[in-house]
Amino acid sequence: MKNKIKPTEGMTTPRFADVATFFRLPVIKDLNSLDYCICGVPWDGGTTNRPGARHGPREVRNASSLVRLYHPVSLKSPYDKFNIADIGDCPVNPIDLDDSLKRIRKFYMNIKKTDTIPLSIGGDHLISLPILRALAKDGPIGLFQFDSHSDTWDSYFGGYKYTHGTPFRRAIEENLVDPKKYVMLGIRGSLYDPADMKWAQEQGVTIITIDEYYNNGFEKSMQIINDVLGDTPAYLTFDVDGIDPTFAPGTGTPEVGGFSVREAQLIIRQLNKANFVGADVVEISPPFDLNNMTSLVGATIAFEILCTMTKTN
Repeated sequence: MKNKIKPTEGMTTPRFADVATFFRLPVIKDLNSLDYCICGVPWDGGTTNRPGARHGPREVRNASSLVRLYHPVSLKSPYDKFNIADIGDCPVNPIDLDDSLKRIRKFYMNIKKTDTIPLSIGGDHLISLPILRALAKDGPIGLFQFDSHSDTWDSYFGGYKYTHGTPFRRAIEENLVDPKKYVMLGIRGSLYDPADMKWAQEQGVTIITIDEYYNNGFEKSMQIINDVLGDTPAYLTFDVDGIDPTFAPGTGTPEVGGFSVREAQLIIRQLNKANFVGADVVEISPPFDLNNMTSLVGATIAFEILCTMTKTN
């Protein structure tokens, strides 16, 4: 029996028509009827430089209307196998960081109670911390991080602990993430200090810099990642600045010398044996975008992640 929840067919209603939702799915608030949900977190209160990621969910919804139902390689659709819907946006407070962290955690606690698996569209990278506080409330989980920055700095501007550069340091400190089951890929760019990566390395985090990735090659790098993750319940976080700004200019902290979109797709497809209990795509900043390129990249990557989580890629 096929699932009843499906995106609007592009041959029935033009893809540019109707109200924008993620992948043209219906908006359904009843989580008990869903296996997976897609939600926006329109908040960038952790941003330290170029803002605008709060506008990411709305523009990714628009761009996602171009994404059709079936994966181009497997020819399978996650919508044939699972009930998936857009559940709207997480409540946030644009003028109060602490309140937003609490609101986001509460929202995802309600998702976890129903065993629905969330795919979130941010928002800056600090949103991952309250999401992990909800999803890992029963114990630490693994983490795969696609990124150009480690986001494990301790503090900014005189000791402030909560920015988009600190979420995964806090996550390890709070025992939300097992550092031995944590791998980050694509790290590059200039540093504040030669010891910027030392703390994460000392905790046991596996760091594959962009240079190490190309030295190792695709297959060896993916083997390392899959060996670290194993079958441990894990979270996938995808910072769009992991992709080279040639392909994704609309982001707050661009770093040249990154992956192409094609490479990112191949990487995600090779993670389909991992046991992901949630995922996010973050740091899409439409005010800095060109021709909605980055929003389309974000929507395409989100679909790849959805297919990987549902084993339909």
